[in-house]
Amino acid sequence: MTDHPIPEESWQEIVRHVPIVSVDLLVRHGGGVVLGKRKNEPGRGGWFTPGGRVRKGETLDAATHRVARQELGVDVTIERRLGAYEHFWEGSEFDDVSTKQYPANGVVVRPREGSFTSDDQHAELRTFGPPFPDLHPYVEAYLRNANLLDEPRD
Repeated sequence: MTDHPIPEESWQEIVRHVPIVSVDLLVRHGGGVVLGKRKNEPGRGGWFTPGGRVRKGETLDAATHRVARQELGVDVTIERRLGAYEHFWEGSEFDDVSTKQYPANGVVVRPREGSFTSDDQHAELRTFGPPFPDLHPYVEAYLRNANLLDEPRD
């Protein structure tokens, strides 16, 4: 597995030309789900599931655990994989790259600890429960497929 950061110029070429395989975590906690308010593009300012790219040589399960530790500061128990989703974003972190594509793998998880620590990608983390506020369609699809849109299930 590659643990080294990708140089910015290489990452820009990847974002420009290649879909980025990722995991998105539907974190069940306190009768709802944990969402992060995004500080970066795409999706800046919106509430979204924690997530991140899958590294070369890394399994989806290993990526799920790594992303949970990095973005939430906790380890998780994987409850269920929701499957693959196609996420097409307008905009990216680069001014001259106008779109970003993620084949995202939705994963329902539960934290093994109760206290979260936000990373530098999120302005804050918050647990939301039904009825949910206005959600990005990608988040709504995860909740619908996990049967969590209408009522809390703990």
